[in-house]
Amino acid sequence: MRSTGNARARVGVFGLLGSGNLGNDGSLEAVLGYLRAERPEAVVDALCGGPEVVAARYGIPATRLHRYRGEYRTASRAGAIAAKGLGKLADAVRTAAWVRRHDVVIVPGMGVLEATLPLRPWGFPYALFLLCASGRLFGTRVALVGVGAAPIGNRATRALVRWSARLATYRSYRDSPSRDAMRAMGVDTARDEVHPDLAFALPTPQADTPPGPPGTVCVGVMAFHGGDDDRARADAIHRRYLDGTTRFVRTLVAEGRPVRLLTGDACDAPVVAAILDAVDSPLVTAAEAASLSDLMKETAAAGTVVATRYHNLICALKTGTPTLALSYAAKSDALMAQMGLAAYCHPAREVDTDWLLAQFRELERRSAELRQTLTERNLTAAQRLEHHFTALTAALFPTTGHTHHDVPAHAPAHAQQENP
Repeated sequence: MRSTGNARARVGVFGLLGSGNLGNDGSLEAVLGYLRAERPEAVVDALCGGPEVVAARYGIPATRLHRYRGEYRTASRAGAIAAKGLGKLADAVRTAAWVRRHDVVIVPGMGVLEATLPLRPWGFPYALFLLCASGRLFGTRVALVGVGAAPIGNRATRALVRWSARLATYRSYRDSPSRDAMRAMGVDTARDEVHPDLAFALPTPQADTPPGPPGTVCVGVMAFHGGDDDRARADAIHRRYLDGTTRFVRTLVAEGRPVRLLTGDACDAPVVAAILDAVDSPLVTAAEAASLSDLMKETAAAGTVVATRYHNLICALKTGTPTLALSYAAKSDALMAQMGLAAYCHPAREVDTDWLLAQFRELERRSAELRQTLTERNLTAAQRLEHHFTALTAALFPTTGHTHHDVPAHAPAHAQQENP
């Protein structure tokens, strides 16, 4: 195959993009920004979950990831099961044909190597395996860029994730626990790099209104039912999370504090509705964010943020707003430690309103100090991401006459390590 060094590279982006998750779409936006800056001549298209949204919002051609449109609905009737099975066979052919047309395929961020939320092996893990296997078969460079990973209990899911990572041309992670998880699964990570999440590369918008004391409290909520290994107690986990979060909001309202509810995925809407119904106060309003930029405008205008979703946390931290994480996975703990706020994590599975309020009040007491810390950590994150993109260019777009098959398996191992 031809070199991509001096020709118009054919670049694909792959994932559950345009499907209602703002974090996934923000990661795509960051990668498209990188490509516009570093490879403006590249021809870019997508194989994704929501092709209509991606095409309309980002102006690139997009193809649906799954042939069977009911992919993420449980199939119970014989006809639906047969249709889903035939769809899987068709997806293998469609994915291979799509990959073959490209020089490079980028999987932009996202937790594609984890199962911290409910996940079936024949869903996205199977799709990712098809991508990486097709890349190896046809000599297309497949890059897992700034992705998240975590230990996986389900054997089939773990096997698909492990083989996907092994077959990829390039891997980098958004935190050290992700790299550690892949190493524990038997993947050679000696040359894999760790960098801040891709969303830190997005521009930081200015808030429409400045924060004022005591300021609005943004509360980022989530349709949280535990992880893939928690299916048996998913309802109990959700009830405790919702009850604890609702009591927290009710206490703030009783103190006269305005509360702004944030989400990060379309599936979070019922949680917002439940809290609005339970608290029933004009002090509680819901934001209608369509992007991470919209979320950052909300968090920049707030005095404090308490949030669950990973990219809600990133938006708050990136805008320098003191933040408390309702943490449901190691990735949230790692992010908060990276940004100097390790003390402000609270378990989403076991929300204790009294303890949460105590942490919140301590966070507000140290607000000025923590804003300065976040300013410094954001500067460091931006510098490390510049290095990430430089390494990515060297790995995916070599300027020599190498073919796909001549490219080393990973970028040079000279990245800065994650801050303690």
